[in-house]
Amino acid sequence: MENFLKDNEDILFHLEHLDLDRIIRLKEEGFREAENYPHAPKDEKDARESYELVLSIIGEICGEFIAPAAPQVDEEGPTLENNQVRLNPATQKALDKFAQADLMGFCIPRQYGGLNMPTTILSMAAEIIARADASFLNFGLQQDIAETINKFASPEQKQAVLPRLCSGEWGSSMILTEPDAGSDLQAVNLKAVQSTVPGEEGTWYLTGVKRFITNGCGTVGLVLARSEGQEREGRSLRGARGLSFFLYERDDKMIIRRLEHKLGIHGSPTCELQFKDAPAQLVGERQRGLTKYTMWLMNNARLGIAAQAVGIAEAAYREADLYAAKRVQFGVPVRTLPPVFEMLTEMKVAIEAGRTLLYETSRFVDLKEVLEDYSERYPEEKGEIIEEKKKYAKLAGFFTPMVKAYATEMANKVTYDAIQIHGGTGYMQEFNAERHYRDARITNIYEGTTQLQIVAAIGPVTSGIAQMILDEYDRADHSHGPELREKIRAARKLFDETLDFVKAYKGHDQFLTYHSRRLVEMATDLIISYLLLRDAAHSGRKLKAASIFIAKMPSRIEANRNFILSEDGTLLKNYVEVIGG
Repeated sequence: MENFLKDNEDILFHLEHLDLDRIIRLKEEGFREAENYPHAPKDEKDARESYELVLSIIGEICGEFIAPAAPQVDEEGPTLENNQVRLNPATQKALDKFAQADLMGFCIPRQYGGLNMPTTILSMAAEIIARADASFLNFGLQQDIAETINKFASPEQKQAVLPRLCSGEWGSSMILTEPDAGSDLQAVNLKAVQSTVPGEEGTWYLTGVKRFITNGCGTVGLVLARSEGQEREGRSLRGARGLSFFLYERDDKMIIRRLEHKLGIHGSPTCELQFKDAPAQLVGERQRGLTKYTMWLMNNARLGIAAQAVGIAEAAYREADLYAAKRVQFGVPVRTLPPVFEMLTEMKVAIEAGRTLLYETSRFVDLKEVLEDYSERYPEEKGEIIEEKKKYAKLAGFFTPMVKAYATEMANKVTYDAIQIHGGTGYMQEFNAERHYRDARITNIYEGTTQLQIVAAIGPVTSGIAQMILDEYDRADHSHGPELREKIRAARKLFDETLDFVKAYKGHDQFLTYHSRRLVEMATDLIISYLLLRDAAHSGRKLKAASIFIAKMPSRIEANRNFILSEDGTLLKNYVEVIGG
């Protein structure tokens, strides 16, 4: 039987070598639930075995059911009848299998029927699923919404919703985007009005339109809406200050007006929703809808999209490698030709680079969350825990947009090259390569474009967070590859020189913004180099992969450095005349 975990040696490698013990101990609260829940782990070893077992079940479902049906799902998609979405039968069958295997509450506490898995294991699961069918991931685990409810909703709200999400009885959706509020969520205008009926103060009514809502047919949704007027207590409440977060359960006061016709991820219904006095409940505090709850939700979702991108790239690479081995030209398999095996090798290394960055990011997110939970349970403990919590919050805030940018751009490049390796056949719908190419295209757009990820990541680069983690990585034992560490250190000097130059620049006021992507890419290159070198301590093959990545890394760093240091603002001075203004 095909199993998308068991046939992926790199995921198994990380599952074995990732530093998860502290996360496990804190996540399991000293393993005290082992007495009450038969599947709760008794120690770190038991937890790791449980993780691998669950991932293996997912890998089996993906290999045996989801992947074979993906072309059919892509061709047929879901349908909309009388304002009701009907999922593709193959999609519904896969969802039923996930629910039967108790996989839907992946990261949710056991008290609600969940599995209490760490984010790092969720990222592995998400990658495996996306390799099988990228569209299924968009609602197959529904963890972003469930985790947000678990973190911020009231005990009553959690008890009412989470068990039904964990059982698979209900689906869920993140209801944020509007026709005139895409990336700029401060422009959201869907109105939320609090009931004035005595005894119903806890009920709010939503009115307006939301667009591009993934799985908008879900039974429950988290809705970003404008709850405040123009002023409250003498303060202007335009923009983010006027937005709150709401829990909405599907009723006849919301209709699905249409399903979007998309380039890719056809199995996932993307809906336009119209609310008309739809009842909802406030989640958390008023006016914190965007600045606190949506930002937390979107950061989790961005990590999921990075995993989705790695999974799509893995699928595309495997298709290309298989085709190149079978396709004979000039009397030999094209896989043996240097122009082709160079592409395949760089695709493989780029995917492993994205994967190690994804899992490192997930680990930082896990540490941030378990330390926050620990400090809430034991508020009397301060000192080191508080400092660690701050550290991992900063690292998670930096790495999340960085991995979203890197992994999604990488997936677009890998799927592009996969079609190129197929030649003309890759352009045909009979082959999976063109589907992966279409599916990849959305990943660097939704949940924040690459350009927005750069905006989020450049602050940590210029404030010293990137330098802090690079220093930490450099202090590790690299005796297995000292010459590779010296290459990284030499490139690091160029990066530091470039960053100092940009921070001291007194010319055009947009100079830093203009070069932000180049600076973030330089930092990303260095971080991935260290991570691959760290992985290489456990594997000779990994050392070779690290060598391939690091061989080209300095030239990219140097090219960005040379352009930034020699650039006299030519584009900044002339772009208006060139494109018109």
